[in-house]
Amino acid sequence: MAPNVMQEAEAVALADRVGELLTAIRSAEAELGAVLVEIEQRGVMELFGYRSVARLLEHLGDVPKAAAERVVQRARALNPGRTLDGTPIPALAPATGAAALSGGLSAPMIDVIVGALTDIPPEHRDTAENHLLSFAAEAGHKQVAALGARILAHLDPDGPAPDTAEPATPTRELSLRRKRSGIWELHGRFDDETGTRASALLDALAQRRTTTGEGPDLRSPQERYGDAFSDTLDLALNSPDLPMQAGERAHVLVAVSLDDLKTGVGAATLGDTGRISAAEARIHACDSMIIPAVLGEKSEPLNLGRLRRLISAGLRRALYLRDRGCAFPGCHRPPRHCQGHHIRHWAEGGTTDLGNLVLMCAHHHRLLHRSGWEVRIAADGLPEFLPPRFLDKRRKPRRNNLHQPLPFAA
Repeated sequence: MAPNVMQEAEAVALADRVGELLTAIRSAEAELGAVLVEIEQRGVMELFGYRSVARLLEHLGDVPKAAAERVVQRARALNPGRTLDGTPIPALAPATGAAALSGGLSAPMIDVIVGALTDIPPEHRDTAENHLLSFAAEAGHKQVAALGARILAHLDPDGPAPDTAEPATPTRELSLRRKRSGIWELHGRFDDETGTRASALLDALAQRRTTTGEGPDLRSPQERYGDAFSDTLDLALNSPDLPMQAGERAHVLVAVSLDDLKTGVGAATLGDTGRISAAEARIHACDSMIIPAVLGEKSEPLNLGRLRRLISAGLRRALYLRDRGCAFPGCHRPPRHCQGHHIRHWAEGGTTDLGNLVLMCAHHHRLLHRSGWEVRIAADGLPEFLPPRFLDKRRKPRRNNLHQPLPFAA
């Protein structure tokens, strides 16, 4: 037998065994649910001295309380019960309960079907349950959930009656604290509208970067969202509508010695308690809502940069018009996501004028400071980038051709 055929046969056998075990587990879970409902009907307090079946399962099965409550809630929907006076209570999803006993349904699938049937009018539940179970035989629980939503929309196209009561105050809570390690932790709770807007904004900023000379974007989803949150802060800090603080726009003060700023070696003080490397301070000193305070040997202030003096509003608009976005080759970031970068650093005598500035997004701004890439203004007045030798031994200049030039440009 050929190796590929043998591997395929082994894979099929292993997959079949996994399927058999899953069927046995699911069937046992369904039977467990039926037993729990029976215990509840007979009286869990009388039989075991526990206040609820969930508490009993929690202790018998050594499972968390929340998990035990989910098992009991699912079992009640699949199995008929009785009230305290003995009146029968029909199961919400009896056909689903029978299918669960055969081991053919996963817990998420059962929850999806039960959730759909809960919202469907009683007179249509039997038909709807049959449709959902038929579809469940060949689809995953997410597709079955979508079918349930379509069935409900067909049965009740107008949806629930509008709530005429006064809208409640939105839930918006946020806490931000700095740990001793220098890492900041963010926790929050938001209403649906605020969360949806935040998700849309972060999704737009967290897209994977297009593959350029720097290689593919290997950031995890969490890292991409973290970078997107940082970009969101940059957008907010650059907004002309940002409220004033003590007569100035919101800013952070960075204190660094002149020697450390020139060499990029050493550390800088960020705000009141934070610490960043001198190399990071060089990046922020280009153009940011961070004000660099350059100190001499005796910590005397040599240069306290002012936001307006670093890159004026008029100069920033000129940068926007010339570069049309991040100038790094292959980057699609628009101007509002970008910072002004000094080609020759101002700590080394570089001037703050159009011939010494280039527009760059935060990611490529940092890349330029930390890699072998170089940027210069070409003879035609536009920025061009020289790749490091490990990417191109000839270091042929590259430009960004993704941004559309002005319609009246030559």
